[in-house]
Amino acid sequence: MSTEYEKREKQENIRDVSASEKVSGKNRERAVRIRERAEKIRSRIVEDRRVLHQDPEIGMDLPRTSAYICKCLDEMGISWKMCGGPLPRKMTEDYMAAGFPRMERATGVTAVIGSGSPCILLRADMDALPVKEENELSFRSCSGTGHMCGHDSHAAMLLGAARILKDMEGELKGSVKLMFQPGEETGAGARVMVENGVLENPKVDAALGLHVQTVEETGTAGYAAGVNSASLDSFILKIHGKGGHSSQPQLCVDPLMIMNQVYQAVNLLVTRETDPAAMVALTCGVAKGGTAVNIIPEEAELHIGVRTLDVAAANHLNRRIPELIDHYVKAWGGTYGLTVFHTPCTYTDEKLCRELVPYIGMITGEEKVHQIPPMTGTEDFGYVTENVPGMFVFIGAGAPGNAPLHSPHMVLDEDVLPVGAAVYAMASVSWLEEHGTGKEDA
Repeated sequence: MSTEYEKREKQENIRDVSASEKVSGKNRERAVRIRERAEKIRSRIVEDRRVLHQDPEIGMDLPRTSAYICKCLDEMGISWKMCGGPLPRKMTEDYMAAGFPRMERATGVTAVIGSGSPCILLRADMDALPVKEENELSFRSCSGTGHMCGHDSHAAMLLGAARILKDMEGELKGSVKLMFQPGEETGAGARVMVENGVLENPKVDAALGLHVQTVEETGTAGYAAGVNSASLDSFILKIHGKGGHSSQPQLCVDPLMIMNQVYQAVNLLVTRETDPAAMVALTCGVAKGGTAVNIIPEEAELHIGVRTLDVAAANHLNRRIPELIDHYVKAWGGTYGLTVFHTPCTYTDEKLCRELVPYIGMITGEEKVHQIPPMTGTEDFGYVTENVPGMFVFIGAGAPGNAPLHSPHMVLDEDVLPVGAAVYAMASVSWLEEHGTGKEDA
């Protein structure tokens, strides 16, 4: 963990700073109305989630998922537009090299409720995982892919929030922008939408993202002030050697031997060149090549992933890993291709936390809102928080001991759905009232 984060962690608990100032009668009355409205549309939020759950799509290109989102927005009378479009050819090829299906476009969806500034963005990802679902749900996916990270629930909660916010549009002191994002599991879906203008027209001033957590009690809310999630740097290495008979290694260039050398070298980097106080997790999750015991193959492949909460450690390893790869492969006479992916840390803005935590607590109950350690996993909402103040909140959707996210057995508690929709709505309406100046009170 970085020194910078340790300093932030020592600061006064954010909830205690400003909660009492915001628990006004007006805000409490608004929270009651929003909770009641969320419960009233509960069955529709559940329906939306189950429709999406039964038809999971992975990657950037989610045509059926995006079409359903747009259909729902049309029903609400909310104008929408696509955000993403065609992907660069190299990006498509790089992700195919990493094992993703062919993705030639990104099908993000944005919409705006209200008008003018300030503007707060509400983000929900909506892509699935290449995991076969294994449970007895009547609406489970029967394909080889599944919503085992809960993104179907995020999209459904944001659709629920949209219904609430559309009814309250006259009360909004500015704009709420909805961001339905593909490709979170690629680590770059948010980046594509940012590059295609999701933070402009209207210009976004703050952003809120939610994520369900099935191993936490339903309805709880956890957040980490400062660094919220680890960065992820992935290195897809393809080593090209010279194949031949195993009885004549002197006539060959063995890519498996080179791969083994690189594997050991990059793992030693963490133990010898990074600060022990920094959280660094390096994993070589794919190592493959060869077909038979008596054949030296032509190629081998190694996938290296580095997660850390420490920016200095990430920068150092991003420089040293390619250096080591280059030196080891060339030292043994091979050639190689290297594809690199980067997803930054997500950063939760402390001032925005002070502003939003009391409103979140009015929905969940103040006693259910807690600060938590940063997540060692990675979340591409970091591309948003690099540009605007953001807050990322984990909403409990189960109980300790449940199957975790990404498990084929993961099942979430649908009681979380109206809670999440209400949190989105309450936080955005109240934040706009706190910062907006252009409209009279409704």
